[in-house]
Amino acid sequence: MTDYAQAYSALRSRVSDLVRTADPEQLERLAPAAPEWRVRDLVAHLSGITADVNAGNLDGVATDAWTARQVDTRRDWSIEQLLDEWDTEGAKVEAVMSSFPEVAIGQMTCDAATHEQDIRGGLERPGARDCDAVVIGCDWGLQVLAGVADPADATLRVETGAGTTTVGTGTRQIGVRVDRFELFRTMTGRRSLEQIRSFGWDGDPAPELLVLPIFTPRATPLVE
Repeated sequence: MTDYAQAYSALRSRVSDLVRTADPEQLERLAPAAPEWRVRDLVAHLSGITADVNAGNLDGVATDAWTARQVDTRRDWSIEQLLDEWDTEGAKVEAVMSSFPEVAIGQMTCDAATHEQDIRGGLERPGARDCDAVVIGCDWGLQVLAGVADPADATLRVETGAGTTTVGTGTRQIGVRVDRFELFRTMTGRRSLEQIRSFGWDGDPAPELLVLPIFTPRATPLVE
């Protein structure tokens, strides 16, 4: 079985270490992959999710308004306050993760892995590209992409260094070869159409099939 709690705890430890050693100026930087948020805002969002889950504050879960409240509430907190809260609330979530529906913890882990990479981009500290959280997030995202492929009458074969996954049952047969990390960042709207079209497509590129429904491709390329 996938150990979601272990993957999330390791992610929380990595991110906490990163931001604790960052300069105050670095924490105020806008993250290139999420330009509406500073690095510290991303930490506020991650901590706020765990606090909201523990409090049962799930009205509008995953909407822009829900996440904006997490950031706005903590806008003036110190990074130490944010990390203290995340330590406390994150540990509570990890203790009960195994009781959550798999689709929910898959999405939560995917979101956390996405924002770890956003934070790393803002701090110019790349890493953890093959971590368990990225693997979980990518696997979860591929399952969601089946719901993108079927309405497009497509069967999508995705080849990464980790193997081949086929999603969808449509008559259009489409194949793509792509690095798993690039696929992960593509699914969450962190790559441009130009970048997605440059992947190893069999036939005409179909970039819309690689992006999760709540996201859109970037307007400009992002190289991390």
